[in-house]
Amino acid sequence: MATYAIGDIQGCYLELQNLLNEINFNEREDILWFSGDLVNRGPQSLETLRFIKKLGDNAKVVLGNHDLHLLAVASNVRALSKNDTIDQILIADDLDELITWLKALPFLITDSDLNFTMIHAGLPPQWSLETARMLAKECEVILQSKKKNGLLTNMYGDTPNIWTDSLDNYARQRFIINCFTRIRFCKNNGEIELNTKVEPGKQNIGLVPWYSLPNRETKNDKIIFGHWSTVHLGNEKNFKDHNVYPLDTGCLWGGKLTAMRLENEEIFSVPSEQKKI
Repeated sequence: MATYAIGDIQGCYLELQNLLNEINFNEREDILWFSGDLVNRGPQSLETLRFIKKLGDNAKVVLGNHDLHLLAVASNVRALSKNDTIDQILIADDLDELITWLKALPFLITDSDLNFTMIHAGLPPQWSLETARMLAKECEVILQSKKKNGLLTNMYGDTPNIWTDSLDNYARQRFIINCFTRIRFCKNNGEIELNTKVEPGKQNIGLVPWYSLPNRETKNDKIIFGHWSTVHLGNEKNFKDHNVYPLDTGCLWGGKLTAMRLENEEIFSVPSEQKKI
């Protein structure tokens, strides 16, 4: 038995199958962790969603921003964007089953035996891992309640940009979701900045990757994340110094789809079949 963490798929179903062949995935024994953004922008979001759902307990998935967007569109609180490729899901016979499964997924998974935690994007420096677990659960409960549509309607937006315990209602929930699914850079004072998407080293002065803030409460926790396709283990030598393992290697953009075996941190990749951008 082995456990593999896999970066953002975004509907790249063929590459997922190629990667599973590469790692000799045993559906009866192995466990797959998915870093979110299962769907959207790629060509086969419906096939991807169905396949991962069918894996049952052999798949552990965290929600990404594109997965949340699908939930919002399917709930009729958000319109399709021009680059969305989730329309086949919206007309599928099993739409209700897929949405019910998707909205029950967590924002954070952790395994104390393997000593790894997975999120989609990042964490603000003020949160400990225990705080992050608590705040993830807070939003997960709402997604499975009658208040779901209010959350999905109001999660869009870039403010507030710094955590305080006094945040409440939609402002609190929006900040939590933005951290788990959108964050890349922070300011030194702990404010999050959501509009800069460049690779580290090309950002404006005063911004630093969320994982490199020296006062980050989770700096001693091993964290896997996706979301940031220009940040991955092959790009920078000191990721392990920060205890982070970025696995989005830009499959959607013509890069690679990547997995890491958690038991020994071995990396596996297959090339993208998508047009290189």
